[in-house]
Amino acid sequence: PLQPWTVVPDFTHHAHTASLSAVAVNNRYVVTGSRDETIQIYDMKKKVEHGALLQHNGTITCLEFYGTSHLLSGAEDGLICIWNTKRWECLKSIKAHKGHVTSISIHPSGKLALSVGTDKTLRTWNLVEGRPAFIKNLKQNAHIIKWSPDGERYVTVISNKVDIYRLDTASITGTITTEKRISSLRFITDSILAIAGDDETVRFYSCDSQKCLCEFKAHENRIKDIYSFEREGQHLIVTASSDGYIKVWNLDLNKIKDAPSLLCEVNTKARLTCLAVWLDQGSELKENCDKTATSSQGN
Repeated sequence: PLQPWTVVPDFTHHAHTASLSAVAVNNRYVVTGSRDETIQIYDMKKKVEHGALLQHNGTITCLEFYGTSHLLSGAEDGLICIWNTKRWECLKSIKAHKGHVTSISIHPSGKLALSVGTDKTLRTWNLVEGRPAFIKNLKQNAHIIKWSPDGERYVTVISNKVDIYRLDTASITGTITTEKRISSLRFITDSILAIAGDDETVRFYSCDSQKCLCEFKAHENRIKDIYSFEREGQHLIVTASSDGYIKVWNLDLNKIKDAPSLLCEVNTKARLTCLAVWLDQGSELKENCDKTATSSQGN
């Protein structure tokens, strides 16, 4: 907390022939998905390109790791693919939606996943058996789905509306509506959501009361992605915007009504589309808080 933070490029690679659409990280790898229909893998321990996954026909829309063992990918071809991250083989390819897969989220237990697509459905998947478990029809197409960290609730985003569901009843317990379309959403805690939309503002909401706890202007242009993580007891938020800036913020959960303080920022001079944070667990104890942000560049 006492030392100044800086963000410097650590590894840069011209990954794709089209703009990037998704990025995910686990303890070793960064994977990126693109409009060029490929998924590229990077070994961050060695800082090298590790290969490509070619299973989808269509823009890769979502990528999510489960621990160190599996990766799920979704694309505009309607498929969800389950990958083993040891050999990087496709264990199962599921025709998940009649339209595009727009978002997937894996339950913290790893036993089930949720997906939404452009066929106006929310689907539950039994990951133990790799088969569909439940289908719920939605009134409109949802473009984001996300489990809470404790796995007891999940949220869907339809345009500018967040519906909050309880796992045990699968029913909506509350709705948050924003003025602009929502581009990104993260659970900061089991009950606090950070929401960024097609404007320059980040807002924190309570899942229980659906009230806005705090809002602050983070960028000069629309925010494309938001990420949160904990480090040495600090809650950190990272935002990426179409203005090309990545910003790192310190959030005091005891003073949630106060805007987070800006720790550092960097102008990537690129039109950012998505963002993830890879933490080098091995160097956690090194001083000066080595910050590694993986940003993806639009064309």
